[in-house]
Amino acid sequence: MSNPIRVTVWHEYRHDLENEAVKALYPDGMHSVMKAAIEEHLGAAVVVRTATLDEPEHGLTDEVLANTDVMTWWGHCAHGEVKDEIVDKIQKRVLEGMGLIVLHSGHYSKIFKRLLGTTCSLRWREQGEREILWCVNPGHPITDGLDDEKFELENTEMYGEYFDIPTPDEQAFISWFEGGEIFRSGNCWTRGKGRIFYFRPGHETFPIYYNKNVRRVLANAVKWAAPSSSAPVRLDAPCIKEPLAPISSTHVVDESLHNH
Repeated sequence: MSNPIRVTVWHEYRHDLENEAVKALYPDGMHSVMKAAIEEHLGAAVVVRTATLDEPEHGLTDEVLANTDVMTWWGHCAHGEVKDEIVDKIQKRVLEGMGLIVLHSGHYSKIFKRLLGTTCSLRWREQGEREILWCVNPGHPITDGLDDEKFELENTEMYGEYFDIPTPDEQAFISWFEGGEIFRSGNCWTRGKGRIFYFRPGHETFPIYYNKNVRRVLANAVKWAAPSSSAPVRLDAPCIKEPLAPISSTHVVDESLHNH
């Protein structure tokens, strides 16, 4: 039996404590509901911990990061409070092979913008409108087990194009909103050895993470993003003194002139 996927559910955990409407929906925090969703679908195949912004080192110590195969990320009002040195460490872990699932307003997090290299900006409107998420890649592991070719959220926050992201390597969902907008709402990338998935639903004042299809997608994404191998990857670029095959050139290079 293979080792379980080690998951860290990271949550800003501010609205849940300060906003009465959010507190009523998620009395133990959104992260506890996300954790339960992953465990519900993946069972013994996962070991899930949570971490929050106000913990020491945002709950992401070197030990936690070293023992995380997949991290989920939800943030909104306190992106700027995430320390750059923690972002550096997360980026390194993704390049080494850790999966990253960025949720809803996490599109504007430091780590997501860092890894994608764009502003990740978008249009938005909060009027509790209907959303249809269309599955545009029914063969993708992230869409496995959904009831239909689409699913609906009765009330949600609108995100609209243009979404300033690099063209996804793969796309799983496109959203249509009652107000007429569309949005690329389920997108996949690879950075280094790490897989990244952005999933749009998740506004804090609506019960999004209780929706059975959202919960299934979240668990599927964890399984998809998990590294396929624990083999280490070299992130540095050392000078190779000993070539793999003989070199016939007699030209001598003055290495002091090179600055890598």
